[in-house]
Amino acid sequence: MTEPASTIALTASRAVGHPTLSATDLTAARNPQATLDDAKTRLRIVNARAELCTHTWDGIEEWVGEDGALGLKDPKVVESDVQAQISFLRKLKFLYLEQNAKDKYVKTIVSDDAPLVTPRLNEELRLRNEEKKATLREHKGKLAERRDDLRALAGFVEEDYKKAQTLTLQASTLSQRILDARLSLTRLRQAHPHPRLTITTANQQLDGQVEEMQALDMELADVNEKIAAVRERIKVGTSEVERQRVVRAEVEKAVEVGAGERVEDERVVGLYDWFSTITSAHHALLSLLSAHSESDNELRLTYLVHDHEVCITLLFIPNTRRLAEARVEGVEESTIGDVVDAHIMANDVSGLVWAVLARARAA
Repeated sequence: MTEPASTIALTASRAVGHPTLSATDLTAARNPQATLDDAKTRLRIVNARAELCTHTWDGIEEWVGEDGALGLKDPKVVESDVQAQISFLRKLKFLYLEQNAKDKYVKTIVSDDAPLVTPRLNEELRLRNEEKKATLREHKGKLAERRDDLRALAGFVEEDYKKAQTLTLQASTLSQRILDARLSLTRLRQAHPHPRLTITTANQQLDGQVEEMQALDMELADVNEKIAAVRERIKVGTSEVERQRVVRAEVEKAVEVGAGERVEDERVVGLYDWFSTITSAHHALLSLLSAHSESDNELRLTYLVHDHEVCITLLFIPNTRRLAEARVEGVEESTIGDVVDAHIMANDVSGLVWAVLARARAA
């Protein structure tokens, strides 16, 4: 603002000192608007304003928003754009001051009453310029503080920007995974059409399988019990087979001994075999395991009652058939009671055996 004022003062002094002007100056003074338009057309900075507004920076296409406007989120791009605007505004300010000075100069020359420029007016303009300069310095200080703040925050902004890039990449990766999962789910649905196995159906099927497993466990326990019983029977049968083998060996030995002697009746062997078979069948029907004579007056009988052995020992009076004593093993005395004594007094051997077996089976 100081330079145009001094120019106006110098022009006014020249106009006062030289009242006579040339014809060219008068013609230029009469057409000030035409001169201004001609000067404006020769200045490229006016047209450069439109070019600046439409200029597109390199590498900024990725910052274009949804509405087509430039987002200018990159700090480097923003700084470049701000520098370009500052340069343009400085040139525009210089052009304004120049045109304003020329306009005042032309008006001063053309006007009949030239404005009086006094030292007081120059002093007022100087004071006004100093105030504006002070205000400008204050604004520049604030702008410098703002720049320092921006530089201090630039690191945090860059860190946030990198985090945003990382999150964007992660979001893109997760989106791709979601698409892959949806594609896999679609393929699974196509591979397994309806009816599909739901959670409710699976729970029902699981409950059914649990019940079935419990039933199978019970059947397995029964089968194990049967297997144990069969093993016991096999054990008893094996012992019986061994006993029969011993008996057979004794019989064969007796036959071999008798074969050397003279047998007058040929039916003896057949009758012996028949008697042996009948005796074995009788023992099996009566569950008689063994009948052994310990001495001349003692008989020991062993019976099988419910997989338990019951041993009855009978003692007779020598050289008589009178029953003197009877001992029972394998049955509790409370189960037998007075049966033994009663049958001893009655000398009923068969009744004693059957009564004891009956009480043992009932127990």
